[in-house]
Parts: sequence; structure tokens; C-alpha cells
Amino acid sequence: MAKHYPEIGSWYQDAEEDVLFEVVAVDDSAGTIEIQLLGGEVSELDFETWGQMLILGAEAPEDWRASYELSSEDSHELDDIAIPESPQDPLSTLDVNNGFRLDD
Repeated sequence: MAKHYPEIGSWYQDAEEDVLFEVVAVDDSAGTIEIQLLGGEVSELDFETWGQMLILGAEAPEDWRASYELSSEDSHELDDIAIPESPQDPLSTLDVNNGFRLDD
């Protein structure tokens, strides 16, 4: 019986089936757990099924990125983030007295 609450991003092993998987989503209101197997397949379990499984906590396998088609270089690259040199509210540059007239 499962004694682990499913944590997103954690790896587990189904001891009966000898299958490694990662929990990728938990929906408490729907009572479902979305898992991704090492090969990339995504599956959904309900809490009742999870509770009946013999689940062990596991370490992420060395080649876990293969299912996501990521290389080890991808995990170290930061997203390009553009930060303006002088952050300014874009609305402050508008001339409110120019061209916005209401005629009676």
C-alpha cells in the first residue's frame, strides 16, 4: 500500500511492476495524479489506485532527461531575460494633452 503522498517532481517506483515514474501533476479536487514514465508516456491514476499500489520513493534515474528530449547542457542554460537599463512606467511617456480632445 502506498504510504507516500504524491509530490510533483518526485520520482517513485511501483515495486510490484518494477516501474519508475515521476509525478507531474496532482489534482486534489478531481482526485487524480498524473505520472510520466521513464520512456515518456503519461498516465493518470486516481487516489484510490495510488493507495493500493506498493510505491517506494526513488532517485531520478541518470537518463531521466531522455523522455523530455533534453540534453545535460539544456539544464544549465538560463532563459534569456531582457531587463531594461532604466525601468520606467511606459504610461509615463504618454502626452495626455496631445490629441485627446472631446468635442461637445
